[in-house]
Amino acid sequence: MSRPPDATFAASARGIAQLAWPVLVGQLAVLAFSTIDTVLVARYAAVDLAALAIGVAVFVTVFTGAMGVILALGPIVAQHFGGGRWHEAGAMLHQGVWVALVLAVPGALLLAHPAPFLWLARASPEVSTKVQDYTLALAFSLPASCLFTVWRAFNTAVSRPKAVMAIQIGALLLKIPLSVLLIQGAPVVGLPAFGVPGAGIATAVAMWSQVLVAAWVLRSDPFYSRFAVVAPGKLRLRRPDLARIRELLALGLPMGGAIVVEVTGFGFMAFFIARLGTLPVAGHQIASNLLGILFMMPLALSNATSTLVGQRIGAGDGASAERLAWHGLALATMASTVLALLLWLLRGPVVAIYTPDPAVAAAALALLGWVAVLHVLDAVQTVAQFVLRAFKIAFVSMAIYTVALWGVGLGGGYLLAFDATGLVPQALRGAAGYWAAATVGLAVAAVALLACMTWVLRRYTRSLAQASPGQPA
Repeated sequence: MSRPPDATFAASARGIAQLAWPVLVGQLAVLAFSTIDTVLVARYAAVDLAALAIGVAVFVTVFTGAMGVILALGPIVAQHFGGGRWHEAGAMLHQGVWVALVLAVPGALLLAHPAPFLWLARASPEVSTKVQDYTLALAFSLPASCLFTVWRAFNTAVSRPKAVMAIQIGALLLKIPLSVLLIQGAPVVGLPAFGVPGAGIATAVAMWSQVLVAAWVLRSDPFYSRFAVVAPGKLRLRRPDLARIRELLALGLPMGGAIVVEVTGFGFMAFFIARLGTLPVAGHQIASNLLGILFMMPLALSNATSTLVGQRIGAGDGASAERLAWHGLALATMASTVLALLLWLLRGPVVAIYTPDPAVAAAALALLGWVAVLHVLDAVQTVAQFVLRAFKIAFVSMAIYTVALWGVGLGGGYLLAFDATGLVPQALRGAAGYWAAATVGLAVAAVALLACMTWVLRRYTRSLAQASPGQPA
């Protein structure tokens, strides 16, 4: 007997793609913030590029911790949405805003005073000054980034990612001319060149613009009326609900911890590589930015897969949840393999887009083989992690990342990069050592998370089958 049409890989791929493509476009728009800044700053000065690499690592470390907690809104809302509990989904949006506002305060203070990160990087005084000016501007943008994450998580969970995508594209269109003017200056109108701090100012303006537009859409679009998010024509934040906030934090804190470990496992590479000098960290920034661009594809597919799995869990449809999880993993792995091969084949022209400096280009090219391999492994572990999130499971990811990315990745990378024994081959010293260790660490994480996903899916479908004998899981 043939499988029903909705159980095929093609059907799953279509459903995932319908949700994933606007998420992908929106994420690329956000990543383009950093990409545009990297290209413009690289052509401005190597010192500013080194400061950008450290400053981005600081911001990503601070923001992603808060973002991880807020994104717990997604699996919770997806299950309410799948079960038809509209008002519960809307109530969680308000509590997500409270959590975002509280988390933004310590994050902004840390960005305004990044001394611990500068100590870790051991940057030169010239670079440190530029980093401080850059992160100060980003401190003003952090509350907006957190609030927009609430909007993004909610809309993705209710299968409405195009609303997020449209606003993110609009913010990018605002960000590009602002970055050009503020980084390079406009002597015709008397505007000086700010270099890397100008990139931070442009980001802050663009992020607050996003929040204002999102608030207007939430109040005026009739789609949101079913969730009772706002009273007609009004936008008023409900009082904190401790029970719902606890539910959000119970999932969000380990999610945030897992993301912090994951991001710092890569982000802290910039701090340690900065100790090797301006040239290695500049090459690392280009390689890191390329990895970030490639990562948007598996991240979008993982988001879409997690949303659909969460909705099926909310509806009590175990067979579809399991099928979508495995099909999402296969789709992401295939797409990432193709992108990795394209990067390797086009590595020379791609790096030339970033910098005309042959020394910086050579430093970046030496790392792109690791980027290609790491990207495929990243796809596998990301889908597995997001499927676990759909089941409201996050602590296991944090534990796995701590061992694999901090222990194997950062710890192993330090031993390779700063070899004190003389036993490490020259090709694995310096920045390449960190990338090699990060690749091995990510492989460990991918295997462990995949094993956890397999166990959870089997246990879930078995429990549904036992609860409803004779009925499909």
